[in-house]
Amino acid sequence: SDPSNLHYLTLDAYVHCHTKATNSTSFLGKVSLTGTSFVPYSDAIVLHYPLEKRGIFSRVRGEIGLKVYITNDPNIKSSIPTPAVESMPTNNSSSTHAEVRAPASTMTNNFPNEKVDSRHTFHHLPNTSHHQHQQHSSGFADTHYVTKYEADAMKSEPQPMKLVRTATSVQPVDFALKETSPYLGGGRVVGGRVVHKDKTASTYDLVERMYFLYVRVVKARELPAMDVTGSLDPFVEVRIGNYKGITRHFDKNQSPEWNQVFAFSKDRMQASVLDVVIKDKDLIKDDFVGIVRFDINEVPLRVPPDSPLAPEWYRLEDKKGEKIKGELMLAVWIGTQADEAFSDAWHSDAATPVDSTHAISAVMRSKVYHAPRLWYVRVNVVEAQDLVPTEKNRFPDVYAKVQIGNQVLKTKTVPARTLSALWNEDLLFVAAEPFEDHLTISVEDRVSPGKDEVIGRIIIPLNSVERRADDRIIHSRWFNLEKLVAIDVDQLKKEKFSSRIQLRLCLDGGYHVLDESTHYSSDLRPTAKQLWKPPIGVLELGVLNAVGLHPMKTRDGRGTSDTYCVAKYGHKWVRTRTIADNLCPKYNEQYTWEVFDHATVLTVGVFDNSQLGEKGNGSSKDLKIGKVRIRISTLETGRIYTHSYPLLVLHPTGVKKMGELHLAIRFSCTSLANMLYLYSRPLLPKMHYVRPFSVTQLDMLRHQAMNIVAARLGRAEPPLRKEVVEYMSDVDSHLWSMRRSKANFFRVMSVFSGVFAVGKWFGDICMWRNPITTALVHVLFLMLVCFPELILPTVFLYMFLIGVWNFRYRPRYPPHMNTRISQAEAVHPDELDEEFDTFPTNRSPDLVRMRYDRLRSVAGRIQTVVGDLASQGERIQALLSWRDPRATSIFITLCLLSALVLYVTPFQAVAGLAGFYIMRHPRFRHRLPCTPVNFFRRLPARTDCML
Repeated sequence: SDPSNLHYLTLDAYVHCHTKATNSTSFLGKVSLTGTSFVPYSDAIVLHYPLEKRGIFSRVRGEIGLKVYITNDPNIKSSIPTPAVESMPTNNSSSTHAEVRAPASTMTNNFPNEKVDSRHTFHHLPNTSHHQHQQHSSGFADTHYVTKYEADAMKSEPQPMKLVRTATSVQPVDFALKETSPYLGGGRVVGGRVVHKDKTASTYDLVERMYFLYVRVVKARELPAMDVTGSLDPFVEVRIGNYKGITRHFDKNQSPEWNQVFAFSKDRMQASVLDVVIKDKDLIKDDFVGIVRFDINEVPLRVPPDSPLAPEWYRLEDKKGEKIKGELMLAVWIGTQADEAFSDAWHSDAATPVDSTHAISAVMRSKVYHAPRLWYVRVNVVEAQDLVPTEKNRFPDVYAKVQIGNQVLKTKTVPARTLSALWNEDLLFVAAEPFEDHLTISVEDRVSPGKDEVIGRIIIPLNSVERRADDRIIHSRWFNLEKLVAIDVDQLKKEKFSSRIQLRLCLDGGYHVLDESTHYSSDLRPTAKQLWKPPIGVLELGVLNAVGLHPMKTRDGRGTSDTYCVAKYGHKWVRTRTIADNLCPKYNEQYTWEVFDHATVLTVGVFDNSQLGEKGNGSSKDLKIGKVRIRISTLETGRIYTHSYPLLVLHPTGVKKMGELHLAIRFSCTSLANMLYLYSRPLLPKMHYVRPFSVTQLDMLRHQAMNIVAARLGRAEPPLRKEVVEYMSDVDSHLWSMRRSKANFFRVMSVFSGVFAVGKWFGDICMWRNPITTALVHVLFLMLVCFPELILPTVFLYMFLIGVWNFRYRPRYPPHMNTRISQAEAVHPDELDEEFDTFPTNRSPDLVRMRYDRLRSVAGRIQTVVGDLASQGERIQALLSWRDPRATSIFITLCLLSALVLYVTPFQAVAGLAGFYIMRHPRFRHRLPCTPVNFFRRLPARTDCML
């Protein structure tokens, strides 16, 4: 079967009970699985699904455990012939016979004593309508045709930026968001819509179309010998004007192969002739071998989805233009950033005009990174038996030490009076696929303070640990411990050991591994792929340019910067190419992400590449310039947001603007029903509520997860350095800061300002400050007392009218960091010195240091609680502020419906039902949050505006 069609299919598993005495079959229930939950064999784990009843009066209850996976391994055979399942009803629509093997376990509630260890094969019935639909939809492929690469000269003059201001969070003009109307690949964008569409627009419609001269140097043959010994060390120099790119050289090779691509920006072309020169590498001076020249006006234009241009052999010429021995295979064309060769090419705008060697090109290219899939490893240390201590005259005080890589946790120390120890402690770790570190468990004896002796040890590969996606019980296992006995200094001999330890091990796939700050999470999916839901939309980001960047280094006596951008959303990290020696770089790169939950945040950061030049030895840290956060739920679907974001960074001397970053963002919804349904679902996966972690455990696991992600991304080429990952993940957002505490306090005061205003107004009413208003309030109060059924309809109708009225003033731009909300404008220097202080501090004696650190730790907790309270209040304000347009639409619609329902329903009945619902029996309660709570937790808060 074609795997690309599986997401259209549905797997139905029916459970029947066969009675041998009467030879009858009764239906017990079924399970329906969508094709999006089918995963490869390596990711498959057993999931328990509740059976769907045939009718509401059916008393059948139970679950079925299925392990569903996709495989093409011929060694996996079906235990039941294919015709045995032909009579099984299905609801599939596919043009192929997709085979899904599902070993089924028994229902736990109905047949606990029976065991089924068979593998059933479910075949999907064909349906031609789906194939016809695929053929019909395939004709709508987008194409991109351009007649002349000089078409960008038709661009009109750039529109002036429009300042975006709000009355509630006014900040200096230089720090405010600016709305722009750029001319992008799809046309002119005005007010979020394309008004002058370009008929030649491609999929890169959120960036300005940039044209590049691409030169692919493939190989050479029959090159002439240049040295006295008859050898040749060739390399190629591609030169146009003052810009040149150089390939690597080969020692003593007359038929070298390079296969390198060079891209020269059309905006920086200073000549009309392209020179491709082959030279011989020499210690003193490189010798000329041959040259191939091209007229830029004769170079063809290539636009995807055209196939790549085929390279051709060109005869070399000498300096006089005469043909000589040797040929060079080249491909020369003009294309845009949509070209496949764009990401791997050497770029002229990413290098200095005087020098651009092959050594630095590796750390300057644009790349896409995928963060590893993280698992929580749960180790339940139950007990140890038959312990044999090294000293026979004492009872050991033992503890278990568990280690995965750099993560080490220990159980409590217990005395083993009977040579057995009981702990029953849960230890949690973080591991990343593919698993490189093993699980090491050792039982150690605390002989004396500072001296521990190993009684026994066991090493368990993580690939052998059982995986689970729910809260089912993991059976414990006994493991034999081995002891390492030193024979001499250089050799260790393993001997069998009779001690054993009882463990419960599992990889918890039902959790989402938090590797970033909770307020700015970019992904909320669980680890197990079977629990993933289909995407609800697509997020597109166009990184246009940056202007007015602050110089981060000095080169040739002047300030400059070598900048690149990093964007993070979900498991996908992207990095633009490095634009060298430019304070106003133009990136014009576009990236796309699938959105599975709109209550997530996209983060875009700008950094200075410190790995270039003489000081770039690999140990220098890339410097942060600034970052931008954008919450997906605040974006309207289909609208293009083109804004210039100020890059604000807090320094020890105060807040500083490092420049502006110009972005184009669009969120497209693929399923409006699924997106609206998400407002009723829990924010995190089910396991976070069934078996929640403590705050201390979450902080420890988040730190370990961030270190693992940073280590994996740092091993890529070019590496995404640890300081970049830490800055993008906001690892220090939980530390104590007097400025943040003040900001959270004023956020709370802002939330309750409306309550205080109502109290002051009611006090004025009671004091008869305005007799007419007081009289009207008395009349209204008398009406509500006489007709209490009008109270709730009036309140909901009033809230509905407020929401409709605020629709005119709804925000039309994404929220951005606000210096006034962050209390960063008039912060005291001593408070900034405290915020930038190390942890633990190094500015005081030992005693003061201990007290100081304790104060900061406690105050950090208080700061977090105050910030959470402010977030809850701001979410209440977001119900009617249209910050999240879909949530506000849902809420005011429910308000209108509630007003109508409560109008026709007696108030006493509503109050009685509400009271009975609140005091309902625990049997009718669920451990998951209710729908209103889930809806409320998905509302945006002003955490996105915090520095």
